[in-house]
Amino acid sequence: MSATAALAGAPWLRGQTGSPGDTSAHIQPVDEPLLSGNEQIAMLLYPQCTALDFVGPQYGFGCLAGATVHQVAATMDPIVTDTNVTLMPTTTFEQCPRDVDVLFLPGGTNGTLAAMRDDNVVRFIADRGGRARWVTSVCTGSLLLGAAGLLHGYRATSHWAAQDLLAEAGAIPTDSRVVVDRNRVTGAGVSAGLDLSYVILSLLRDQRYAETVQLMAEYAPRPPFDAGSPNTAPPTTRTIVEGMFTEFRTGVKNTLRATR
Repeated sequence: MSATAALAGAPWLRGQTGSPGDTSAHIQPVDEPLLSGNEQIAMLLYPQCTALDFVGPQYGFGCLAGATVHQVAATMDPIVTDTNVTLMPTTTFEQCPRDVDVLFLPGGTNGTLAAMRDDNVVRFIADRGGRARWVTSVCTGSLLLGAAGLLHGYRATSHWAAQDLLAEAGAIPTDSRVVVDRNRVTGAGVSAGLDLSYVILSLLRDQRYAETVQLMAEYAPRPPFDAGSPNTAPPTTRTIVEGMFTEFRTGVKNTLRATR
């Protein structure tokens, strides 16, 4: 099924910038859900990417019966993430299937900036993303999509502290948890990868399938503090986090402007 056809069958996403849970539309599950498929999913790994960016969506994709999830990196060497969690590639850029149903990119800070400056990484993203049914990312992974020229003219989101930088890649920064624009699906910061994965599952299969995986994960967040958004976090907390992104923002601006 093409991306256009999938969206035609997903009225809660058509013309929306948020995930199904962000809209007021009532979603009807299909009568005959697709329980198995043969999707090829390529999930990019690179040094110092954010572990939760990757692991959250990987759980959802791994629950797709019949799908093959490729953990793709430049080499088969272990990837050390930004919190020192080590993740193992299952294939390399050269060995990854040429045509995939989903291309997924995690974000990070210094690691993401290094990936944006790595011609080998950017070429892989541009090549697979140019043919993928769904081109997806979470957090600052959308900046990597932008560096590969895949977001020009598309609405997209990113981590709130870097969201505006998408304009440097010709994208339309959009403040939403999950943004769907044609076959581009981008998620906000880190934890939004879980939301994004359920949106992707609903597009590849249907709402009932996505709901089943959500229930298996018991994903019903009730955070202990109301500080998960820049709109609700205490000003001092927001200032601290913004300070952590100062050098990263400068590096991204310079890199995207050079690429453009």
